Amino acid sequence: MEAIVYEEFGGPDVLHLAEVDAPRPGPGQVRVAVRAAGVNPLDHKIRSGRMEAAFPTPLPATPGAELAGVVDEVGEGVTAFAPGDKVLGWSATGSYAAGALAEAASLARKPEGLSWETAAALPVATDTASRVLDELALTDGETLLLHGAGGGVGSVAVQLAVARGATVIGTASPANHDYLRVLGAVPVAYGDGLVERVRELAPQGVDAVFDASGRGALPASIELRGGTTDRIVTIADGDAAELGVAFSAGGAPSAERLARNARLAADGELRVEIAQVFPLADAARAHEVSEGGHVRGKLVLLP
Repeated sequence: MEAIVYEEFGGPDVLHLAEVDAPRPGPGQVRVAVRAAGVNPLDHKIRSGRMEAAFPTPLPATPGAELAGVVDEVGEGVTAFAPGDKVLGWSATGSYAAGALAEAASLARKPEGLSWETAAALPVATDTASRVLDELALTDGETLLLHGAGGGVGSVAVQLAVARGATVIGTASPANHDYLRVLGAVPVAYGDGLVERVRELAPQGVDAVFDASGRGALPASIELRGGTTDRIVTIADGDAAELGVAFSAGGAPSAERLARNARLAADGELRVEIAQVFPLADAARAHEVSEGGHVRGKLVLLP
């Protein structure tokens, strides 16, 4: 089968299309014929070798965590899925391929009416957004300051927070402000003067802060929380520990959360924007675009 492979760490040019043996599922696993694969910033960080300490990667490797496709083989002990089932979730072997293995417990059924591209864009962003909002214990009537509100995780978090009854103040570049208003957020520009701009919108301060951008906004966030680091969570700022802020790295993905969010997306109640779709062979180009930043929405590969 075809797969994107790299034999050494480096830039996007180390990625190439290769013929590899189709993997066979072990106990508790299924093999999925991939219809679409999501591209995430973590993918190129792992490929570059910069994340080797946190994510040891035996080479050669195939990138990718998110997939949507059709089950074509099940391993021993799997009863939740059968060949022919349409699923979405997390890959155990790299999703930039015609076929990939997944733990059955990490998959959800794809609702009818949900496109393959959108299905592949859901797992990481929706699971991360839901998890952090739960960690912040965000409730009806509260005000959330959300950094990076126009990004893949941020735009989902805006919608899920608004659905909980929260007011969301979202930092983003001015080009994304109209988009955030459509999603239900009150946009503000990031950068110098952020504290003053947010205080104009929330004179009493904010109840919680979700940093999805890592742009160095944690000191301002602490100030807006009255000097406390309580109820501030980042998924992107490496200085979190020095400032006493919680860094949420995640744990085992939740198939239950994914199924719930997939249904919201299929029903039109959760919007996930697809920025660009690439054929599998153009994975290197997709990584170049991802590394360039300023991508509003999700990048997706189609095997």
